[in-house]
Amino acid sequence: MSTTTNPGPPAVGSHDLLDFPFSRDGTRLPAELAQLRAATPVRRVRTIAGDEAWLVSSYRLCRQVLTDCRFSLKDTSAPGVPRQYALTIPPEVVNNMGNITGAGLRRAVMKALNPKAPGLVRWLRQEAERLVGRLVEDGPTADLRGAFCEPYSAGLHCRILGIPQSEDRVFLRSLDIAFMNSPCPIAGAKVNWDRDITRMAGLLDDPATSGLMGELAALRGDPAYAHLTDEMLATVGVTMFGAGTVSTSGFLTMALVHLLIHRDAWDLLRDRRDLLDAGVEELLRVNLSIGDALPRLALADVRLGDVDVKQGELVLVLVEGANFDPDAFPDPHRFDPDRANAADHLSFGGGSHYCPATALGRVHARIALETLLDRLPDLELAVPASQLVWRTGFMKRIPERLPVMW
Repeated sequence: MSTTTNPGPPAVGSHDLLDFPFSRDGTRLPAELAQLRAATPVRRVRTIAGDEAWLVSSYRLCRQVLTDCRFSLKDTSAPGVPRQYALTIPPEVVNNMGNITGAGLRRAVMKALNPKAPGLVRWLRQEAERLVGRLVEDGPTADLRGAFCEPYSAGLHCRILGIPQSEDRVFLRSLDIAFMNSPCPIAGAKVNWDRDITRMAGLLDDPATSGLMGELAALRGDPAYAHLTDEMLATVGVTMFGAGTVSTSGFLTMALVHLLIHRDAWDLLRDRRDLLDAGVEELLRVNLSIGDALPRLALADVRLGDVDVKQGELVLVLVEGANFDPDAFPDPHRFDPDRANAADHLSFGGGSHYCPATALGRVHARIALETLLDRLPDLELAVPASQLVWRTGFMKRIPERLPVMW
């Protein structure tokens, strides 16, 4: 074991322009965080795109930004505004749920995301069992992210959309580029987007298509929805598959990273299944998959803590800063399923852009964890945690592989 001394981050002066995001290592919080939150919870940073922004890192101020209508998500895609990174999707897709609502499709989307949909929980259990069974059959070691978390999430979203599960590989291949954070536009992103929209639009005419895409396809015969094009309907499917798969897979992967590094937490959930629902909530709070921050554009001058944010400035909500704020969550590094206010975390955002798939995400993770705890109770990392390789230039903080054995 290395005995080299880590001197820690340099002192952060209030006028220094910090580069953001910070460390992509998902085994620990970035070293800068505690000092920033205590001294300058609203702090000027330089984004990947080279623009300046305000980084907000305390729970109180993060919640203020997320719930104040003067801070807009939609307008972060407007031309000429400061950017977090270059867009990899058409600008009009950034506020996708807003677009869905505007097109009159929200009811269909919310119905599809309901974990109480007939047969959905049964399918999740069967799929988790199938994937873990394949792991057991192949024997250790295994890449838990690539062989379990990702296909489990992708398969779920194929089912929700009502397209064949075999389509998961088609749409998965775009996500490594679609969710890059780059200072400049990415040529491959448009190639993938155009291909995926064409394919999803074609599935609207497939008689085997059911679920959400089948319901959207049926709307084409309704005069009230004559304004909807196949491209608009396909956009709903492509964005739901991409955002949903990356988010659920990323959370599940990082929940497992936490549990496999903090063995006491794994053992607690293994031995106390009655704590599993509360454990998922606490895993959402301590989860480090949101490696970037949630962007908002100020639509007016707003006083934020000790800072006057000006209209047109970019504000970045650092979710991990809020979720580990000791003023909101006492002893925040302790995994505590009995924590009374664990559900107050900001991992699903907040305000009008609160994630609509919260209930589904919780059920998805709980069934996955329950299956792994049942079938592989002695699951452990197959490599030292220090050897995990963390993806860079990506909107989620995830390991490239999660090698495990049992």
